[in-house]
Amino acid sequence: MFCAVCIFQFATESRAQCSARDVLQKQLKLKPASSAHAPVTPIRSVVDPPAWKKITLGNFSNSLTLRNALDANGCHVGGSAEEVLARPAFIVSSRKKNVELVTVSAAELGFKTDTVTLASIYARAKRLGFGIAPAEIGPQLRLQYLDQPTGEFLIIGMDSIKTWSGEEIILTVANGGAGLILIGQDGSADAAISATSRLVFERPTEAAPVDQLERAAAFLPP
Repeated sequence: MFCAVCIFQFATESRAQCSARDVLQKQLKLKPASSAHAPVTPIRSVVDPPAWKKITLGNFSNSLTLRNALDANGCHVGGSAEEVLARPAFIVSSRKKNVELVTVSAAELGFKTDTVTLASIYARAKRLGFGIAPAEIGPQLRLQYLDQPTGEFLIIGMDSIKTWSGEEIILTVANGGAGLILIGQDGSADAAISATSRLVFERPTEAAPVDQLERAAAFLPP
């Protein structure tokens, strides 16, 4: 009976990881087909997009308790995301705080190609005043966004974390139709991101003055 329980648990975990890969691969295949850009209004500074969501960080003592909370709330975690949460580079805040999040696409940041490298997106986002998200935002958003609509994939605009094999990974909060999930994807500098994909950044509590950001935006390439 013990062996049967172990086999069942292993099979369940394997299905969850395969499901995570399938969901991400399906999403990546669909993106290019839908990348004919509808007209968008370029964002010129971090103050342009409305606040999307506020979440709380620092309410778990360590990454293990945060990981257990995901399980308790029925949130699946993909294999590479699991590794990220277990790495020393993944740090939870030592104090409780609220952060304000915004979502933007590469197209809204002014890029006109179908795909854009992750490094290019980050560079422009920073110049416009957006903050790179702490890695903790990925699982915390997953926990605090249980009503995520089906078909939505949100890439966390975070610094990549390397897996044990050295693969650079960033996190994605998704609902691909098979349940709420936290998955990992290529977080290397030259990773190609669809211009229509939405990324989550932090809105700094003390943003640069609007006129300063607008002057910086004026020098951005088209």
